[in-house]
Amino acid sequence: MTIVSADQIARAVAALRGGELVAFPTETVYGLGADAANETAVRRIFAAKGRPADHPLIVHLPGVDALTDWARDVPPAARRLAERFWPGPLTMILPKAPHVPDVVTGRQPSIGLRIPDHPVALALLAAFGGGIAAPSANRFGRISPTRAEHVQAELGDAVALILDGGPCRVGVESSIVDLTGEQPVLLRPGQISATQIAEVVGVPLAQAHKSTTRAPGTLPSHYAPVTRTMIIGTNELAPTVNDLLDERLRIAVLARHSAPIDHPGVTWRVAPSDADGYAHALYAHLRELDALRRDRIVVEAVPEGEAWLAIRDRLQRAASQEPGTES
Repeated sequence: MTIVSADQIARAVAALRGGELVAFPTETVYGLGADAANETAVRRIFAAKGRPADHPLIVHLPGVDALTDWARDVPPAARRLAERFWPGPLTMILPKAPHVPDVVTGRQPSIGLRIPDHPVALALLAAFGGGIAAPSANRFGRISPTRAEHVQAELGDAVALILDGGPCRVGVESSIVDLTGEQPVLLRPGQISATQIAEVVGVPLAQAHKSTTRAPGTLPSHYAPVTRTMIIGTNELAPTVNDLLDERLRIAVLARHSAPIDHPGVTWRVAPSDADGYAHALYAHLRELDALRRDRIVVEAVPEGEAWLAIRDRLQRAASQEPGTES
């Protein structure tokens, strides 16, 4: 892992206290951080990302004791989840404290909170001593960054400082569970599964449509390359690529097996065959293939099963591009 010095942490803290933006690594993806108590600084996140004002942010905390600084009500289930999964890739939606700026929550009465599991993020939060609002450090709707160079390439001078902590370990965003209603709801799948959460809270989780809470990363089109992206089943992959080549299109492929097709119009990348390895490498692969500016990115569909749920979610949103978003 890349070493971040105490001096760099101190500079990042000074930047945050001065109302500037700092990008930092978490175990999931790199975050674009601002002082969550500074409304002007938080608005800079929205401007840098091109993010809609009603899209809520997640506030990263230095410790469990800070929960009551941001949440009005912390139910026993939230305490149990924090004890089991924090620091870690789980965001809990709780009723917000009265003083929390509306800009942080998208004017909702709830707030998303988590403690990240990365030594650089934890060092930054401890030194800062407060909450840091931090969505992924990329343009809104695009591929999340899992390396410092991804942040630099996409946001550049909009960020006062980028703390380089190396590649993110998990590689996809945190699971989000809504605890504001009678039954917990999984709003966004991540590495921590619905089954694991249900075991801790003691009740099954409701489906996302049971909640009216808006959560980050849940729009139909998200995590998306500029290049039009398709998800194709394993048996149809080679025939589909051949059909696209017959149309004289240039193709970039992400699959879990080596290329059966040797053609100058195809760039083929092999992803890890296990879910954790695939998630870790997913966004870096998509960024690499998108940078080729081919006519299509073709992704082999991943397996069914809970271990692959977060990956299927990200790929489906990446392939659900709205008109005018592709090259």
